[in-house]
Amino acid sequence: MCNDDEHALGRRGLLVTGAAAALTLGTVSFANAAPRTGEGATEVVRGTLPPGAPDFVYLPVEIPAGVNRIHVSYSYEKPPQPAGTAGNALDIGIFDERGTALGSKGFRGWSGGARAEFFIQADDATPGYIPGPVRPGLWHIALGPYTVAPQGLTYEVRVTLTYGEQAEPRPAVYPPERAKGRGRAWYRGDCHLHSWYSDGRRTPAEIAALARAAGLDFINSSEHNTHSAHAHWADQAGDDLLVLLGEEVTTRNGHVVALGTDPGTFVDWRYRARDNRFGHYARAIRRAGGLVVPAHPHATCIGCNWKFGFGDADAVEVWNGPYTPDDEVSLADWDSALAVAARTGKRWTPAMGNSDAHRHPDPIGTPQTVVLADDLTREAILEGIRAGRSYVAENKDVTVAFSAAGGRGQHAGIGGRLSVDDDDPVTVRVEVAGVPDCTVRIVTDQGVLHTAAVSASGAGTVEWRTTAQYATYVRAEVRHAPVVPGLPGPLAAFTNPIFLGG
Repeated sequence: MCNDDEHALGRRGLLVTGAAAALTLGTVSFANAAPRTGEGATEVVRGTLPPGAPDFVYLPVEIPAGVNRIHVSYSYEKPPQPAGTAGNALDIGIFDERGTALGSKGFRGWSGGARAEFFIQADDATPGYIPGPVRPGLWHIALGPYTVAPQGLTYEVRVTLTYGEQAEPRPAVYPPERAKGRGRAWYRGDCHLHSWYSDGRRTPAEIAALARAAGLDFINSSEHNTHSAHAHWADQAGDDLLVLLGEEVTTRNGHVVALGTDPGTFVDWRYRARDNRFGHYARAIRRAGGLVVPAHPHATCIGCNWKFGFGDADAVEVWNGPYTPDDEVSLADWDSALAVAARTGKRWTPAMGNSDAHRHPDPIGTPQTVVLADDLTREAILEGIRAGRSYVAENKDVTVAFSAAGGRGQHAGIGGRLSVDDDDPVTVRVEVAGVPDCTVRIVTDQGVLHTAAVSASGAGTVEWRTTAQYATYVRAEVRHAPVVPGLPGPLAAFTNPIFLGG
């Protein structure tokens, strides 16, 4: 059976609920179908969304008793567009009978635009979706018109229900929160990764193997808008690899990594900056034990540029994947925020770097965040990141030691504060290894105040002397040779700051 006219745009209701505007279509009903066990029933819905359609379009589906499997497939037209004009892109997911309200427990999965079909049953589901009982009631297929061409977005959704006894649900098993660490030490991690549980192409096993090869001690599961991968990492963790759980919350006004949350935590993404909901979900991430980390804040993809401000951030992903101009802009923006924090005494936001790897040949661990933590545990790693006791390196071969010392024996490391009088002498020391023919730059609230070359061996030590009156903070950058004359070379590493003064 096909439903067309009843789903025309003029017959729909526009709902504005304090979050992103949503459109609800007419209900698809299977009430007249009574197949026998093992048989299925299918309904097809077609429609067209105009340019300027709401962020989310919900297709209600009445699920009768006796259903043990839901299968959904969809397609949409993609007419070619001239350069500079957005074409059609339509995402998809589903909520069960518990509803679609923001933060609803009814969330059952999201694949964005990565898959053309999915299924859910009690003991299994398509990657990106949450297995569990198929209960009778009003479910909602969620469509997300990411971009709509000037001609409109014509779509077709096919829903197939299979009848029979429910399978026995499988209990979820999560990775441990502790690995075999080295006590208080520097641990390397990559906290922004994608598997086939969202739009990546690698399995958790492939990611874990590549993480170990990249010299990582910890990683974080960060699928787009779904926590479905959480129960699939336990077999990949081990004494040598701590697996943290989280989500990349992908809104229309920027992306944020929920880092190290409790297993099974779902963080909603269906809002924009104008809806004034981000603070609520930032607090929800922290209540779940995680950190709030805005990702690639100056990325140029549609919807990627960060619009929520940094007041709710625990850290910020300054370097995302291979170093590009938008990372340079993010670094400069972060440095300006450091200067404001130093001047006003307000809380400063530590920086991170992650790969955002999706598929071959994306390198995992380029870059990686190197954290000084009391042990290789979820709690200790997150505490080290939150405190800014970390630096970012492009790979496992790069190491940086950065410290500041006062004239009376005071000492501070990355993320710390050296308590000295304004005119007391301060010696800043940078030790670097693993970056042949690099340049070390010492940066303060005034800008780059010292530059020194490192030998072809890639190992060297740079010292610089200053006072707290001259520099309210110091941080170090290690850069490759310039690619564009007159501009700094790509980063090989950079540190969080050391603050100077009382």
